[in-house]
Amino acid sequence: MPVARITVRVQPRASSDGVLGFLEDGTLRMRVTAPPVDGAANTAVCKVLSKALGIPRSAVRVTHGKTARRKMVQVTGLSEAEVRELLAS
Repeated sequence: MPVARITVRVQPRASSDGVLGFLEDGTLRMRVTAPPVDGAANTAVCKVLSKALGIPRSAVRVTHGKTARRKMVQVTGLSEAEVRELLAS
C-alpha cells in the first residue's frame, strides 16, 4: 500500500478552511479555522486534507510538528504523485 509524506505549512485561526496550493519548495499551504490549542488545528488539517483527497479521515495523520506551523503529514493509500495531482486540480 503506498504511503505519501508531505510537508504542510498551516495557518490556524483563518477565516475559512482550505488548501491553498504548493510552494516552490514543495510545501503544501493550508489554512484552518481551528485554533492551535489541544491539537484542534492538527485534527482540522487531517479533516480538510481527507476531504480534498476523497479518502477516509483515518488515512491522514500528522506525524511530525504537532505544535508547529510546519508539519509532516502521512497519507496512506496514495502515492506522493497522486496526492500532488489531486490537490493541484
